Amino acid sequence: MFDTIILLTGPVEQTALGAALRGHRPSLTMIYPASLAELLAIADTTLRRARLIAFASPVIVPPSVLERLGFGACNFHPGPPEFPGFSPAQFAIYHDARTFGATAHVMAERVDEGAIFDVARFDVPENTSVADLELLGYRELAALFWRNAAVLAINEALPAPIAVAWSGEKSSRRKYRALCTLPPDVGAAELERRLRAFGGGYFGMPLTVMLHGRHFTYAPPEPRDDAVKQQAPEPRISLPAAE
Repeated sequence: MFDTIILLTGPVEQTALGAALRGHRPSLTMIYPASLAELLAIADTTLRRARLIAFASPVIVPPSVLERLGFGACNFHPGPPEFPGFSPAQFAIYHDARTFGATAHVMAERVDEGAIFDVARFDVPENTSVADLELLGYRELAALFWRNAAVLAINEALPAPIAVAWSGEKSSRRKYRALCTLPPDVGAAELERRLRAFGGGYFGMPLTVMLHGRHFTYAPPEPRDDAVKQQAPEPRISLPAAE
């Protein structure tokens, strides 16, 4: 019997997303593993009654867990099907994407390859920064979760696939790190692209270059005091009560 949802997400999202699911089915048991170790510690008897839902989670669910889940697993990916893999917003900025969005899909053994059952897309505003694009994408991801919450909370079967397939090259930490290493002869246009996408020093991977046997690291300019005051707050989910 399907009576449990394992929700892989951050601590802030747990409250809002868990409430959205239980709003459609109050009897659900919710489990919130905070790490892969906690996920692996869930008993087989629980997994057989459970569905796993990941929302913008860095945890990669191993096949050994997927095959023991009685009611499947799905993921809400913070990027469109054209940008599978790691940190999609930054790769979208690097490739000067005109559209972006979010993807809901069934989990498969390999990351971001399972059947897609819902997609949200929007036009990317001109001169959008990584932070702005991540915030816009996050809002679409939350809306995508909300419109699928009832089906995921109530139905024993996962949503049916739609006629949309993954495309584009899957990004990874290795590819991200490679793009953070600048060739000594980098052109002005390519340098600007990499500064826009990877110049923030995210994930502990700053832009670097080796010149004449010396290693140089790019340091982003310090924000002005007025810019800090106007900085957008960290994304939070605020969802209406289930009908």
